[in-house]
Amino acid sequence: MKTLKSIIITLLIVFVMSAVVVAQKNDIYVNPDTGNDQNAGSKEQPVKTLNEAAKRVNESNGTGAVTIFLSEGIYGLSATVTFHPVNWHFSKDQRLTIRAAILPDDEDWNPGRMPVIVSTMPLDFKPNGRQDPLGGASYGIQIETSFVTIQGLRVLGTPVHERPKEGMVRRNYPIVREGRNLDDLRITQCLFVGDELVIPNHLGVLASGQGIVVDHCVFYKCKDAVVYWFSDKPAERCEMHHNLMIDNYGAAVWSWTVADDFKYYNNVVSNNNVFWEVGRDDSRTYTITNSIVVGYNSLVNKGGGAFGYGEPTDPKRLKYGNDVIIKKEGSLEIEKDQTKRNYLHLIPGTLGADLGAGLFIKN
Repeated sequence: MKTLKSIIITLLIVFVMSAVVVAQKNDIYVNPDTGNDQNAGSKEQPVKTLNEAAKRVNESNGTGAVTIFLSEGIYGLSATVTFHPVNWHFSKDQRLTIRAAILPDDEDWNPGRMPVIVSTMPLDFKPNGRQDPLGGASYGIQIETSFVTIQGLRVLGTPVHERPKEGMVRRNYPIVREGRNLDDLRITQCLFVGDELVIPNHLGVLASGQGIVVDHCVFYKCKDAVVYWFSDKPAERCEMHHNLMIDNYGAAVWSWTVADDFKYYNNVVSNNNVFWEVGRDDSRTYTITNSIVVGYNSLVNKGGGAFGYGEPTDPKRLKYGNDVIIKKEGSLEIEKDQTKRNYLHLIPGTLGADLGAGLFIKN
């Protein structure tokens, strides 16, 4: 009996260890300072570029979770990083995760330890294969597979002049998903930072398809925050919650494709040009709960695009649930000390700070 028990325990140990080995085999570590793209991609021998990590995912065969760990450092993207595996399949519980090695809720995290993504590629990309009519565009990280999480990154724009002349808008889209029939994309705990003059961040997240969730992100001095783009049918199971959208010169939300079940809650918007953009021919209404909007030029616009913000439309397109504050004038208090853990977050004790919006999930 003891022998049988010992055999069972030994088999369980072997099974668990095998599972650990498989998980480690599927992990890819990236370090822009110490890595080499000829390395194995292990924690001890990381690759150097995110493009190499994407290449390895795209060329893989099989199923199961894959996690890409990005060490702190600067990741200059000289070409679009596209994740489009044909022979590797993910699921809701076995995802592709692209994440910082250290996350905001980790004890030894600080804002300076976030991996920094900056696009340096030429603005000659042709969205959907078409010639760009406005003077040039680029994609940073392009996700063309379902069941993906992007977590803990500091995402910048591209160092170009955004409006070099009348009729031109040169722009970078840092995180993109074009596939209209794709599902389940989560962007969480990411910091999108821009500067209209130096490094414009035209649009943080541009995503098509179903199940797009953006939570616990900060969008600071970008143009636009999130665009729910196109889909084969109205995009269900989409959410925005616990986000901060501060001092953006475009719009906070573009709900071009989302269905009526869109969940928008515990978000804080301060000093944005336009709060919400709806499609020109869209007649849906959207409900906001537990959120604050302070300081805006236009509450709800329709139409618009890369070149403009459309025109004001009926503000009743937005319906308000519990605990919503809307103020056309004013601003909120943001921590500007870069040495503070809560840099670019609402100062504790001030308006909106109790909503939990920002990079931290654990309070």
